[in-house]
Amino acid sequence: MNTHTSNAVTHIDPISRQYSQLTTHFDRKHELVWCYFNPAPRACFNQTLLQNINDSFNHLRNVADSQGVKYHVIASQIAGIFNLGGDLDLFRSLAMRGDRKGLMDYGKACIDVLYANLSHFDRDVTTISLVQGEALGGGFEAALSSEIIIAEKSARMGFPEVLFNLFPGMGAYHLLARKLHPKQAERMILSGKLYTAQELYDMGLVDILVEDGEGEEAVYGYIKRENHARNGFRALRKARDDINPITYENLLHVVEIWVDAVLKIERRDLKMMERLVSRQNHQGVEAA
Repeated sequence: MNTHTSNAVTHIDPISRQYSQLTTHFDRKHELVWCYFNPAPRACFNQTLLQNINDSFNHLRNVADSQGVKYHVIASQIAGIFNLGGDLDLFRSLAMRGDRKGLMDYGKACIDVLYANLSHFDRDVTTISLVQGEALGGGFEAALSSEIIIAEKSARMGFPEVLFNLFPGMGAYHLLARKLHPKQAERMILSGKLYTAQELYDMGLVDILVEDGEGEEAVYGYIKRENHARNGFRALRKARDDINPITYENLLHVVEIWVDAVLKIERRDLKMMERLVSRQNHQGVEAA
């Protein structure tokens, strides 16, 4: 499969599209675009999924104003999994070959889509993450890049990268430090721990916590509340972005640090990556 080709094949309306590993649906009544991840063979950010997301986000930029889009939700079609993070099988292969360019290209593809969501597509669009299941590493970073995180109680999130002697290099520290004390952000990243949705809600990282199965309803409930005072909601978040800006250049510099770190990992770390790839495969089979 050509991982650099968009696979949009059906058009239900000017926004709804079906890609090979991504589906978008426009709820015109609520001015809301649903964006569902469906990666394969593992529920991670592989190159095809990243290209699908990039194509979808670029299309959204072009039509958001004319179609009246006010809200965008990222979610998952895989039961029990939001996203398991970076493509560890690819990392391992590139690291073994010492392929710096390949690692940089992957890292840039990740921050391209993360920054698009973080900057709400340079439009007046509220971005929401609906986490139902596990969001690990890059999956957690993706969730954090939205303005609002809605999580069901069984969801778990964390950064396991320290287990294979790395750190989450696609924006985790910047995103966490926006809501937490920087030292607390460091502790979270270095712990390798998976946190429950309740723990993250108590920290202030999850904005809305709901029972399992109530996530979609909570999205519509949030939209109803924001619509009552949308001008105030949007202005407040613009002020927050002004006080705590995250630039593309910030993210790119951290990716460069991450690439250097990947190229320094040892054989035992590569073996741990291999075990985690097997675990990702197993989780994907269980979810299917």
